[in-house]
Amino acid sequence: MSTIEKRKLGNTDLLVSPITFGGNVFGWTIDEAKSFEILDAFVEAGFNFIDTADVYSRWKPGNQGGESETIIGNWIKSRNNRNKVILATKLGSDMGDGKKGLSKKYITEAIDASLLRLKTDYVDLYQSHYDDPETPVEETLEAYGELIKAGKIRWIGASNFSAERLKESLETSKRLSLPKYQSFQPEYNLYNRAEFEKEYEQICLDNQLGVINYYSLASGFLTGKYRSVDDLGKSARGGGMKDYLNDKGFRVLKALDEVSEQYNSTPASVALAWLIARPSITAPIASVTSLAQLEDLTKAASLRLNMEDIAILDEASALS
Repeated sequence: MSTIEKRKLGNTDLLVSPITFGGNVFGWTIDEAKSFEILDAFVEAGFNFIDTADVYSRWKPGNQGGESETIIGNWIKSRNNRNKVILATKLGSDMGDGKKGLSKKYITEAIDASLLRLKTDYVDLYQSHYDDPETPVEETLEAYGELIKAGKIRWIGASNFSAERLKESLETSKRLSLPKYQSFQPEYNLYNRAEFEKEYEQICLDNQLGVINYYSLASGFLTGKYRSVDDLGKSARGGGMKDYLNDKGFRVLKALDEVSEQYNSTPASVALAWLIARPSITAPIASVTSLAQLEDLTKAASLRLNMEDIAILDEASALS
């Protein structure tokens, strides 16, 4: 096993690898056997951080939600390696039958359902997947406090909150001595920079929040696999690429090609290394569906971009 340098997540005692595995593919684009193979290789490569959510992958016809957690739980049980991985999951998305939101009653039910599927008695990082405007911030944080006392969760994080609600949550934690969100999960990548950098980055830095951003490769666009309309049929996610096939997209791909050539690397590895080099980012989330793609993550974790190459990428993707 190679040693990958770990990073502290926010103000927690969690030391995580610089890339988080995104569990949305489990039970969606890959089955359990393939998921096990990729998870084995991910840990073997020296990574330790896996992120999922109760709602993954409810959107696939025939699924009900919970498929990703179930696969991860079966893998942990069969490998007996719970102490080797840092497990993050999320709640709050619509699971059907009125199961959603961040009320105390629902949080108490949702964690037990997740723990059952994950075949573990605790989650390292439990995250509010979406804000619940109906529920007062303090009710949610108090419920998390009780779960921490009960040993069911260790730390908490937020995802997809507005900047205002994130600040309100952080201030409420401080004012009422309640558990504080230690991480934030926004959309952020080399193509989509503006929202995070303008609205959230400073809040995260000021409050020492670990950032585990999703769509780190812009749903695969930054791998360089989709360069024309003809390429859109290459995967289940290809249809979403049309939005990126524009002047900015081509400019970003050109810069990625240029920089990846310098390092004898791939656009995907460089796009992730650019994120890892950013002071506000702890561990970008990326998912793969093959062992070949996993090599991009492994390379990215050890790739150190120099200032000149970071500047080339910054310029090509400049906020518009």
